[in-house]
Amino acid sequence: MKLSICIPTYNREAYLRNALEYCEGFAFSFPYEIVISDNASTDGTESMVAGFIERGLPIRYFRRAVNGGATPNQINAFQHALGEYTIYLADDDLLIAPEVENVVRYLDENPDVVAAHAPWTIYDEVQDLDLSQFYAVAADRKFERRDFFEMFCFLFEGHIFPEIAIVRSSAMRSAWVPRELCFYAFSHLAHFLDMGAVTFLKTPFYRSVAVSKIAPSRQQAGFDDVVTSWDRYRGGLEYFLHIGAKRGVIDMSDESRIAYDQMCRHFMMVRMGVAIRFWFARKDYIKAYELCARMIFAGHGDNVEVTKVADTLPAMVGLQTLAGKVGAMTGIERLILDGMTDPEMVAELLQDLGVPTEVAIVAEEPEGLSAEALIEGSIVFVSEEARREHYLAKGYRPTVIFSDLDLTQHVLL
Repeated sequence: MKLSICIPTYNREAYLRNALEYCEGFAFSFPYEIVISDNASTDGTESMVAGFIERGLPIRYFRRAVNGGATPNQINAFQHALGEYTIYLADDDLLIAPEVENVVRYLDENPDVVAAHAPWTIYDEVQDLDLSQFYAVAADRKFERRDFFEMFCFLFEGHIFPEIAIVRSSAMRSAWVPRELCFYAFSHLAHFLDMGAVTFLKTPFYRSVAVSKIAPSRQQAGFDDVVTSWDRYRGGLEYFLHIGAKRGVIDMSDESRIAYDQMCRHFMMVRMGVAIRFWFARKDYIKAYELCARMIFAGHGDNVEVTKVADTLPAMVGLQTLAGKVGAMTGIERLILDGMTDPEMVAELLQDLGVPTEVAIVAEEPEGLSAEALIEGSIVFVSEEARREHYLAKGYRPTVIFSDLDLTQHVLL
């Protein structure tokens, strides 16, 4: 067996069917298998896969008795692989078969190479269009065994994420950890390089499906990593350097250690900038602000993602904070927007930011209610600080009256 395509899955019948239909079009010149590890799916995955096996697709299907999480499911797939080479395939992504063939040929011709990496494309399946490429390699580049210094410089300068590779299965079996606090792609790369040469090819052989014909509006897999895993990225780079240092090929003098630390930190800051963009687009302005504050403190306030949101972020953080307070308090029936220039626009923003639908957002106090019922069921957002006294005089508690100053005085960019 030359190649094992390993697909972990769980309750993704439609996506997996789509991926396997693509696999039916493979015409490799070598024997291959598709190893599916099913994490105890409760949908029709098992019977669907059986149909593809009956049609002749070379699938080996393994169903776990219980769902033990993503990592055991991945281990199950890789450990059952019989191929000389192994590649991971997400159940909603696609392989570019002719390029996979080329990489396998390259590995056959270069027995010293343990892993062949390449960038991947971000793919719109609906339009059958590659939207962009995740990092770029100007030309194929081979790193000799334990050339940790040159490899680290390559990762740093190109902002490379070595996630997609075809790997010799023998190397994959011994390079499985760590993968939790140290981002697996960097730690695995360290182990691959420790065992043999590693090549980065310029031509992608993997498509990460951003717009799926199964569910065009879905959130792309991997989003959580992008917006939360910057410290794991740094941890992975530090682990990579640790392995190089233990092999005696990375200088760990005080001067070098400081330089490496700054490079790892810079790499992490770039990723935090990307996370700001994603959190802002997701309308989680508080998280975007937290990252902006950290980046400014670290000397990266000129990052384009920080400067792009600096003018609008404080107001949006204030509104999100208010929406959170309204949603958290019991017994609230209305939010009064006192003196707002455009109360309808503010109301729309607040609803978008999570004010519960059962809370009415109004421009003034409603009539026909007793003073007690009005006061007990209301939160007030005043446009001017001076209006606070008006509501205090009517008996509203200080804790339910908010102004811009309350919500944004500590949002400093």
